[in-house]
Amino acid sequence: MRIIRGKYKGRHIPTPTNFKARPTTDFAKEGLFNILENNYIDFDEAPTALDLFGGTGSIGVEFASRGCSKVVSVELNFKHCQFLHQVQKALDAKEWIPVKGDVFKYVRACKEQFDIIFADPPYALPNLADIPDAALPLLKEGGLMILEHGRDHDFKEHPRFIDHRTYGSVNFSFFR
Repeated sequence: MRIIRGKYKGRHIPTPTNFKARPTTDFAKEGLFNILENNYIDFDEAPTALDLFGGTGSIGVEFASRGCSKVVSVELNFKHCQFLHQVQKALDAKEWIPVKGDVFKYVRACKEQFDIIFADPPYALPNLADIPDAALPLLKEGGLMILEHGRDHDFKEHPRFIDHRTYGSVNFSFFR
């Protein structure tokens, strides 16, 4: 995992080879953050971010590196969450908070709202299509939600959908 920009820029964090997570490719991650910085997010305003299905932590740590004042990464897998905590400690990233938990239970119980919500579920997750409606109540007014998914999902008919971008096999749908 490579951190592209910000205060942790250039750091390479080796991901354990036995991980089942599918990290967002560097190509897609770089494209996503270019879109965010040029069109949607002013990282100088220290937004808050919620990273659902934290996986390797690649997106969560990128948000922290670029200036988010608080980043919460929710990950169910115990070993993945342990890894997130190790990376957080190694970087001394106090603004990044890995949480072990089920994403759907977390969003139902959470009382906080965020400027940015990023969700990167397993592409084969049976209820992937439910994620926008489950997570959008946690989005602050004027905030942005990004859902990473495979090509077999189309969210253009969702009432809060605003944009879609594709980077190879990686699709990002954007919601307000």
